[in-house]
Amino acid sequence: MASSSRGLQTVLQVVLSIAILALFYILFISITEPYAAVERKKEVTQETRHRMDQVRIAMIQYQRVKGRYVTTLDSLVSWIRTDVTMMSKADSVFGERFMLDSLAYSPRTGKMFILAVNDTSRSHTYLLSDPDSDDHIGTASGDVTDLNAASWE
Repeated sequence: MASSSRGLQTVLQVVLSIAILALFYILFISITEPYAAVERKKEVTQETRHRMDQVRIAMIQYQRVKGRYVTTLDSLVSWIRTDVTMMSKADSVFGERFMLDSLAYSPRTGKMFILAVNDTSRSHTYLLSDPDSDDHIGTASGDVTDLNAASWE
């Protein structure tokens, strides 16, 4: 009789140990998964803003060379690709993570950034927006104090 109760006690301890380990695992995952998602969102936001900064740099370079802002991001990418000076100094101008083919696209969803150029007023301005967030650079209102200013700066 004593041996059967010891056997039952051992089985019960094993079952409870497995239950404790399973609950510990569930608790661990419930804490770490949301944190990992928040960290990934921060990384994507930083990458998106970095890419928008690269577009801003290219827009400024284009404006210095041509005297106006480019009206489409495809035209901007084509200009960079065909301009020997821009391609030769791309790493020093844009940084070492510069990838021309993805320049015009948001890393969040792959949608193209939205570019609006205001060339009807005395001072020409542009507004570069991320389609997946409220991040933007510049202004479409013609206010030169917001020219090249990023919403997160």
